[in-house]
Amino acid sequence: MSARRRTRPEPARAHLGVMLALTFSTGIVDAVGYLGLDKVFAGNMTGNVVILGMALTGANRLPVIGPLIALGAFMLGAAIGGRGLRGAVPGWDIRVSWLLAAVAALLVVATGVALWRPHEQSWAFAVTAMLAAAMGMQAAAARHVAVKDVTTVVVTSTITGMAADSWFGARAGQPWPRRAAAIVLLLAGAAVGALLLRFGLGIALSAAIAVTAGCCLAGHSLGRRSAVTA
Repeated sequence: MSARRRTRPEPARAHLGVMLALTFSTGIVDAVGYLGLDKVFAGNMTGNVVILGMALTGANRLPVIGPLIALGAFMLGAAIGGRGLRGAVPGWDIRVSWLLAAVAALLVVATGVALWRPHEQSWAFAVTAMLAAAMGMQAAAARHVAVKDVTTVVVTSTITGMAADSWFGARAGQPWPRRAAAIVLLLAGAAVGALLLRFGLGIALSAAIAVTAGCCLAGHSLGRRSAVTA
């Protein structure tokens, strides 16, 4: 019994690590979308809504079609993820592994299309749609795993929680290491994505693919171990 109790926190810590790694990957993908695909976010839909609102006034020639495509594709990806996880027990399920595998596969296809038609606007829209759909599925998976304060695609609520629960704020106990890690890793992912874009869009997306695939394998292995010890 005592041994079982000692192993219980391990899945939670491992799930946190996987979600934080996916947050880093999202930073890379968003850097690719914004810098490589004409100021469009693949994961940060708040940013797309703001860009779209400004673009509708004609401000600074901001894009309209790209953000609309990203918003629609993200919602479609999230809906597909929700449908695939319907009825699954909250936490890491085999269907979460399959969903993240689909995210990695979609990133691979998007990379192939980007390399095949690097300078054609219509194909850039297709890449935007695939990246946003992948991030929507990832967000649905993260929502199902339900690691507190780590959605993998945005950190606004995380920053709010850190500030509101701080010593100056409510002085409430807070998991500040995970909150800080989520913020720093999204920032680091964006920085890495921007740097890798200097060597090509395919290189940057390949890094995101590697992280996502690694998270899928790690989470799946964890889920199997948890099922065996349950």
